[in-house]
Amino acid sequence: MAWLILGVAVATEIVWALSLKWVAAGQGWAASLVPIVLSFVNMGLLALAMRGLPAGTAYAVWTGLGAVGVVVFGAILFGEKVNAVQMGFMALIITGVIGTKLFAQA
Repeated sequence: MAWLILGVAVATEIVWALSLKWVAAGQGWAASLVPIVLSFVNMGLLALAMRGLPAGTAYAVWTGLGAVGVVVFGAILFGEKVNAVQMGFMALIITGVIGTKLFAQA
């Protein structure tokens, strides 16, 4: 169950980071509430996942997949450029996350 909660936390992290870009594009002050609310949800989910997972494992997966997700969806939604070298390093991050999951104690 902790891994499922962590997956939702990763998704929330991605949406949170992208919402910052959206607000920065001039969506008005009311839109600023979206990343604020998402940050509380995000931290709460990460903390909940850490009840069943080691903190280092949960944090490594959360930050790694969150970073890759923001790059991928930033390219899709905002047209941000991603080159082959960046994709290669993101593949290394994903490989690290898979290894972390396979050899985790929880």
